[in-house]
Amino acid sequence: MVGYDPRAQGAALAPEEAALAGSAAGMVTRALISPFDVLKIRFQLQIERVSSKKPEGKYWGLFQASRCIHSEEGLSAFWKGHIPAQLLSICFGAVQFASFEFLTEVVHKTTPYDSQTAGVHFVCGGLSACSATVVCQPLDTLRTRFAAQGEPKIYRNLRHAVSTMCRSEGVLTFYRGLSPTLLAVFPYAGLQFFTYNIFKNLLAPSSEAGKSGGNLRSLICGSGAGIISKTITYPFDLFKKRLQVGGFEAARAHFGQVRKYRGLLDCMLQIAKEEGLRGFFKGLSPSLVKAALSTGFTFFWYEFFLNAISNLKERRKSTDFTKETQER
Repeated sequence: MVGYDPRAQGAALAPEEAALAGSAAGMVTRALISPFDVLKIRFQLQIERVSSKKPEGKYWGLFQASRCIHSEEGLSAFWKGHIPAQLLSICFGAVQFASFEFLTEVVHKTTPYDSQTAGVHFVCGGLSACSATVVCQPLDTLRTRFAAQGEPKIYRNLRHAVSTMCRSEGVLTFYRGLSPTLLAVFPYAGLQFFTYNIFKNLLAPSSEAGKSGGNLRSLICGSGAGIISKTITYPFDLFKKRLQVGGFEAARAHFGQVRKYRGLLDCMLQIAKEEGLRGFFKGLSPSLVKAALSTGFTFFWYEFFLNAISNLKERRKSTDFTKETQER
């Protein structure tokens, strides 16, 4: 079960075990959902209207965009920025889940609230994601830059990107879009853990609900949680992406129009004025597909790896007990 559970059998989960399971879950999930992330980012950064009836921009549909990227940039384009994205997923998963397990345990032991209630999961999930965001924001900016660039490439590799950005834009450029990210990530992650908790209990109302395990139920509950949370908080993700590519206009020129934003408020106003309300939801379709798969697989693999760690600990205990018995 995700979060501190005083009713669980065996020893409590150590922070390093939660970090290990979280990073492993993030790594596996990222490899599977990277193409949807690239598609989402391309739509989010497009200024022109996204419409199949009157195409104005380079991309106007999920399958059309996939074919276009594949024909122009090759299959490997769907994994552009995969190295910083993998580093981001590993780092984010480790910090988020270790923080979440720690916070739910603190809440249970120091307050009258049960650590396994949906409300506690909302608050702890939001706070753990905020802490992970602050730690991992530079990797997220690098991931966005790599996914956004076309051909010819502006950045040859990760080292070149870091040195170029530091030299031409300064260190603070790695934290572009942090404000909308923090505004969005608290309710987004909070809703993920909140709805996951509710769905998990609805699908398993018996005592089985308290058992951890990477299984189909975790995948279904996580997918539902991802769709709900992403739909509600989506505009902030779009603002973040627009701000992260500030100063990167040259690499975006052949994709269509480019814009410069002075900050979060200016970004919101320009999008509302030029692109309308629908502009706040550009790329929502691939984003929902990605969110369903990403959140579903993240919880699936997290519980799977927790179960594997728990089984390994039990085997070690059993082996140690057997050795002690034989020595006596």
